[in-house]
Parts: sequence; structure tokens; C-alpha cells
Amino acid sequence: MDAVRLILTSRRALAGGADAGEIMAEVWQAQALAQAIGSRLAVSGPPELRGEALGLTELAGRGCGVLDPPELDLGDLRAAQLTELDDARETLLCLGGLLGEVGIALVGVASAAADETTYWQCMEAIDAADESRDRVLEMLRKLAAREEALQEDGNRNSPSGV
Repeated sequence: MDAVRLILTSRRALAGGADAGEIMAEVWQAQALAQAIGSRLAVSGPPELRGEALGLTELAGRGCGVLDPPELDLGDLRAAQLTELDDARETLLCLGGLLGEVGIALVGVASAAADETTYWQCMEAIDAADESRDRVLEMLRKLAAREEALQEDGNRNSPSGV
């Protein structure tokens, strides 16, 4: 399944989380998806993104690691459904939005947490989501710089006066 479609599914599921347990499960799913997208970009994405994509993979993995993994069937794991990543820019724009929403949802869970363990899990997951989003924004910046350089090269190579 296409990365953008999976991200949109995650955004809807996160927004529809009825309680802290469901929200935490969706946060874990979102981080696992970010990890899978980072891994895909690191292997087959534009060369300029590979270092940041590896960093995203590590940070999102940390985001999953600080949370208790939800009990999911393999078919329900969105990251395992990732088969296509056609448009890196669109994927990163959507992923950045999802990671921002993850942080907001975690703030809500943390502020209502009945125990210290849940509170600190949320704090660490917020940090991981924020750092992951920073990596996504850096990759978007690099893509924009790459597109600008390609346009400049195209303008220099075109015949003048045409």
C-alpha cells in the first residue's frame, strides 16, 4: 500500500482513539510507520536524504521502544503494509503532519495519566516524535534545495532567448 494512504489511515485512527490505550497503540503504529518510511528512503530514496532517513529510522524506532507494543495481528501492522513510496515530498509532508498530531495526542494522554509510568512513556515518546519530525522537516528542506538546484541547472543549459 502507498505510504501516503497508510499515513492518512494512521491520522484517522489516531484522531478516533477513544481512550489512552487506543491512542498509545496508534502512536506506536505511527512511529513504526515512520520507521518503515525512513528505512525505505534510506535504501532507495534520493541520495541527499539517506543520512537523515537513517536518523528517522533510528528515532522512530526509539519512539516504538519507549512504548508498550500493542497486541496486533501482522495484518493490522500498517508499517508491514508499506509497498510503495512514489512521491518522497508528499510522503514527508504527510508524515510530518502525522508526527505533529502524535505529539499533541501524547500531551493529552500525559496530562490525564493516572500513573507515573504512563506519564514518562508519553514524555519520551513526545521527544522521539518531535525529533523524528525534525528529521522529516530537514529532508523536506533538502528536497527543496535539490529541486532548486535542478531548476538552476536547467535554466543554465537552455538556449537563451527561447
